[in-house]
Amino acid sequence: MTNPSYFSKYPTIRFERDADGILVMALHRDGGALDFTQVEHESFVDAFYDVSRDRANRVVILTGSAKDFITSVDFATFGDVSDPDVWSQIHDEGTQILENIANIRVPMIFALEGRAHVHSEYGLLANVIIAGESASFNDLPHFAGGIVPGDGVYTLWSYHLGPTRAQAMLLNPKPLSAREAHALGLVAEVVPDGEAVARAKALARTWLDKTDVTLRNTRIHYIQPIKERIVREVGYGLSLEGASAAALVKSKRAAG
Repeated sequence: MTNPSYFSKYPTIRFERDADGILVMALHRDGGALDFTQVEHESFVDAFYDVSRDRANRVVILTGSAKDFITSVDFATFGDVSDPDVWSQIHDEGTQILENIANIRVPMIFALEGRAHVHSEYGLLANVIIAGESASFNDLPHFAGGIVPGDGVYTLWSYHLGPTRAQAMLLNPKPLSAREAHALGLVAEVVPDGEAVARAKALARTWLDKTDVTLRNTRIHYIQPIKERIVREVGYGLSLEGASAAALVKSKRAAG
């Protein structure tokens, strides 16, 4: 079977799909952990849209490299974030990425090995999270870096863990281990390191006897309340984040 053209379109995403329609999307930088740049912020809008509209995908597994998901962000690649034109693009792409992940209309599994310390909300849009023993979640770019956590990270963490716990977590960011996340009900299974993707594939295969309509409609049903919150909150949150980014740039310039 010929792979669709988008499989080779995105240098930092490795796509693999088996004959049963189980698609694995692995984010990486030259085979290692992805350091997130403006290029990914722009291209992932299209990447997740391409996945969402491909009806040959019956289950989607999102993961990272062999050791990590996303560990850092290169802010310099985004340009002058105090420029309204620059932030307008960031604002649009930020909302569109989450909307396009939420519009993937088949069950999703997040298979986490290592660190999800940037854009953990991408993984939290999955229906099931499977984590390696050494995996951890965190939010390094926002409040710790001086800006509002407005890009959907608060929306997704508060949806899963409740607003009080999410606020405390994002105001005092530190790694949340796989075991801690499992105890909180966020992670469905903790597996030995290196086995998260294999376990995700095994779980996905147990769903394949269902019709496409059942698979798709189940995902649609489960994701609907999250989609409503994304539409209601993320554009507004990114506007607040943009103002805080501009204020941060202003304060750094004033400090010389």
